[in-house]
Amino acid sequence: MTRFGESNQGGSQAGGRGATQLERRMLSLQRRLVREATMATAMLERSLEALLNLDEVIEHEVRSRDDRVDAEEVAIEVECFSILTLEHPYARDFRMIAFVLKTNADVERVADHACSIAKLASRIEGPIEWPMALRELAQRVPVACHKLLRAVVDQDVDAARELVRADKTIDRLDKRLYEEAVEMMGKEPTERMHRNGLYLYRAGRELERVGDLVANIAEDIVFLATGEIIRHTIKKNKPGREAS
Repeated sequence: MTRFGESNQGGSQAGGRGATQLERRMLSLQRRLVREATMATAMLERSLEALLNLDEVIEHEVRSRDDRVDAEEVAIEVECFSILTLEHPYARDFRMIAFVLKTNADVERVADHACSIAKLASRIEGPIEWPMALRELAQRVPVACHKLLRAVVDQDVDAARELVRADKTIDRLDKRLYEEAVEMMGKEPTERMHRNGLYLYRAGRELERVGDLVANIAEDIVFLATGEIIRHTIKKNKPGREAS
């Protein structure tokens, strides 16, 4: 199977004279998407560093990077529509364009969530004891982003399916964080702690949303590689699921 970012003619000739204009443009588009996703993942990691250290310098650094991701998202979208209009892709190339368009939008949203997390660094009043669920979310979600990048590059269907399943753990941690935040506010019923508790839960919600975006992209990897749409199938096939 051709890896993401490689020409259908093989890695040694990728983008070379043997490739058609469509192949060269598709190759460049795929690589550009991976670079954008790498930037967004780095923003998320730095935003968590800003949050856990209440570092406003890193907060401003993260927020300043968002414009670059926004500009790249627009440029990738414009290139997708240009290829659709001028190159008339079909079959797998058309499916690749659909994948890039959807993933491009989700990657930009990851960067937005990273900015939202970073902003909390200047709003939370320290010192503070970080809830265990938030610490675990701060570890799991960036790891999931890196696994997703590898799954995109390798078009690894098994890894993508595993990322979809792993989203359930992130959802459970989000619910646990809510309980920990309420408990924290109950132990110290002050205005400061109430604000902190709300901000801590908001940080967890931002991370949970990133987890959802990772799962969305993972579902699209399966579609890209196999043509199979797995959205909603896990819920439908879950043993013992009650009818809604």
